[in-house]
Amino acid sequence: MARQCSSRFERAARQLGWTRIAGIDEAGRGALFGPVVAAAVILNPKRRIVGLDDSKKLPAERRIELAIRIREHALAWAVAEVDASRIDAWNIYQASRQAMTAAMQQLCIAPDYLLIDAMKLDVLIEQKSLIKGDARSVSIAAASILAKTHRDARMDEWDLIYCGYGLAQHKGYGTPEHLEALKRLGPTPLHRHSFAPVREARCWSTGATQTPLPMF
Repeated sequence: MARQCSSRFERAARQLGWTRIAGIDEAGRGALFGPVVAAAVILNPKRRIVGLDDSKKLPAERRIELAIRIREHALAWAVAEVDASRIDAWNIYQASRQAMTAAMQQLCIAPDYLLIDAMKLDVLIEQKSLIKGDARSVSIAAASILAKTHRDARMDEWDLIYCGYGLAQHKGYGTPEHLEALKRLGPTPLHRHSFAPVREARCWSTGATQTPLPMF
């Protein structure tokens, strides 16, 4: 089957006169723990990076290799986080948009055109939203790789602090092991307490304690 991820959307934008084309994507939207992370990347059209694709399709080792090459050869790149408390306050959709906007604003080169994975941003910049864009556009794929590798590294760090949840293995997603740990240990301060599995675990965790009510 032909590979779908290519530079055709970037070429089409350049043909219309845009020159600073940024791909934007996020990682961790469906997780139960930790931040949602977004990345923005302006690739160098004269420096091809072979193998860019949807980060979910790539082995972890390959993602790390590509992330190094992206940071070395892209014209500009940036990563931004929105933490669990703000996800709970805003909802995950708005938090993802805020993370994407923050990553775009942190680029050292101001983009004049945005390619975004299934999202629209409230910015005065020409943009194109692509469904499954990380599998179709090399710029969005590059952003997805930077966002994913950054978030995975953060999960490895937090796994050393919040032991027993298996964060290094499942990266904060709702695997059976993670759900079982939530029931047994209860949620941490970095869990997304507005998400149903976390909210329910807070009520039913076997390790939870209650202050006894006075008897009359």
